[in-house]
Amino acid sequence: MKFENKRAIYPGSFDPITNGHLDILDRSLNFFSEITMVVASSSIKNPLLSPEERVQLIRQVTSQRKRVKVDQWSGLMMQYALDHDVSAVIRGLRAASDFEYEFLMASMNRELNPNVETLFMMTTKNLYFVSSSMVKEIFNYGGDITPYVPEGTVEWLKQKKRQ
Repeated sequence: MKFENKRAIYPGSFDPITNGHLDILDRSLNFFSEITMVVASSSIKNPLLSPEERVQLIRQVTSQRKRVKVDQWSGLMMQYALDHDVSAVIRGLRAASDFEYEFLMASMNRELNPNVETLFMMTTKNLYFVSSSMVKEIFNYGGDITPYVPEGTVEWLKQKKRQ
């Protein structure tokens, strides 16, 4: 089932983007005519990449996906949805521990903008343990993150570390 002419947002910190994020994005493209990955500019503990760098990196790794846009936002996602005529928010779930937080967020978003649905998607079984936080930790200690991030991401992070 595809929602013709329906636009969705996929918000997150994406610091950095992982293969789990791309898994959720690619499967979501089966349902929506356009998806905008929205880099949240809120205060994140120890961000590795600036919001602008995250936007550039995501644009690079999603450049072959024609119906994907990338944007940055520092306000409420429901305001973004209202301003951009968005009908759904996509959220990925890795484990049961994600659900409570995401459920509360979706409930509040529904209060703020009842015209926008939140869709939860489970990550593929071989990626459920991957998070941006873990990827950053492994990277900072010199571990190999190539199995967990899109091609080109490691080079971005190495360049950032050299700066």
